[in-house]
Amino acid sequence: MKYINRLKIEALKSWKSSANRKPLVLRGARQVGKTTLVKNFAENYTQFIYLNLEKGSDIQLFKSYTEIDALLDAIFLSKNKDIKKIDKTLLFIDEIQESTEAMSMLRYFYEDVSDLHVIAAGSLLEHTLSDVKNFPVGRVQYLYLFPLNFQEFLLANQQNALLKRLATIPVDEVTHQIALAWFHKYAIIGGMPEIVKLYVAEERISVLKSTYESIWATYKSDVEKYAKNASEAKVIKHIMNVATTYLDERVTFQNFGKSNYKSREVSEAFRNLDEAKVIQLIYPTTSLTPPIQTDFAKKPRLQFLDTGIVNYSMQIQAQLLKLEDLSNAYRGALIPHLITQELISQEDISYAKPNFWVREKRQSSAEVDLVRVYEDLLIPIEIKSGAKGTLRSLHQFIDQANHQYVVRIYGGKFSIEEAETRSGKSFYLMNLPYYLGTYLDSYITYFIKKVKPTTL
Repeated sequence: MKYINRLKIEALKSWKSSANRKPLVLRGARQVGKTTLVKNFAENYTQFIYLNLEKGSDIQLFKSYTEIDALLDAIFLSKNKDIKKIDKTLLFIDEIQESTEAMSMLRYFYEDVSDLHVIAAGSLLEHTLSDVKNFPVGRVQYLYLFPLNFQEFLLANQQNALLKRLATIPVDEVTHQIALAWFHKYAIIGGMPEIVKLYVAEERISVLKSTYESIWATYKSDVEKYAKNASEAKVIKHIMNVATTYLDERVTFQNFGKSNYKSREVSEAFRNLDEAKVIQLIYPTTSLTPPIQTDFAKKPRLQFLDTGIVNYSMQIQAQLLKLEDLSNAYRGALIPHLITQELISQEDISYAKPNFWVREKRQSSAEVDLVRVYEDLLIPIEIKSGAKGTLRSLHQFIDQANHQYVVRIYGGKFSIEEAETRSGKSFYLMNLPYYLGTYLDSYITYFIKKVKPTTL
């Protein structure tokens, strides 16, 4: 397999044909496949120029030539390409964070050389952008890339017939059993491209250990690059060593991980990890209607880059293989984490993390795993295996909400049913198999159009 097919290649094709195309900055954590995606996309061009600014000869081009015409001439000549075919050429500037000159030059690629198609990417780019004084805001576009989601995992495993069936709403019973088995594999393996490619080739989870270790070790070794100083590097290193044990709980910054670190030290370290997309902070909302107001004063959840890496780090993959229903895996935290990862994977030109919901009232423990906006409604989503009568937090949400729509993501079959909260308010519950995370918004649309609410 030369390349793993990624759904974001469709966004690249749209960018290529856009009349108002700007240089594209590809953003995302390390090792999520940015370089591979662009090299695959380059097959749509007559010429492809690849610059890696970690190489001295490539970065020197931007140091030696500060005028756009001279720079272009030098790039095409040094890479033995025909400058007369500039409108059929893709220029990819990889590891662009190594050169502030290159980042500043993106402005002139847009203003003076609009015929040339330019994509830039880089490791730890999120930390560098804020330090570039002349970064061409408004003259570049962004595209976000994340680990493979379930649809892409199926693509990599050439399960095209299954993908076609999953695109039909609602899912049928035959598809359900097969999709559930594949999702079980995905939930254990995760979506890191290198891991998935190796699994497709070998079809054995046991051969993946050294690759997981290599990826996780690389993130840990990047600690100093995330940190602004040696003291902060120590805090980040501590977080990286203990954070996966907090998968099933909301976190407090003060003394995090039984350390002596102060709240301010830990929050700053987490902010840097969040920017790098390695460990993100997912904050709650108390909103019951759109727009969602994120409450940064309340304790967040941790969202790791990839569930497969978390499974490896916690050494629970063998244990997961024995489970028929993953809803209860790692104290019920594994599937909510993975569904959140699935939703994040669909972010495209902008990036907004999903929210969970907590009750505004102090001392209340009510918490709903996710909320999604549908027009003027905020739809609560619980991810668990229990019967509908045990969905206590969902009941509290719907009692206060201006609608009657509830979603439960679980290990069972698709269905829609009518129910009542403990206080007697009727509502409609859509039970959604957890392999449909990437289809969630489409199913919410189907649900609301299909079911007509009673009088509130």
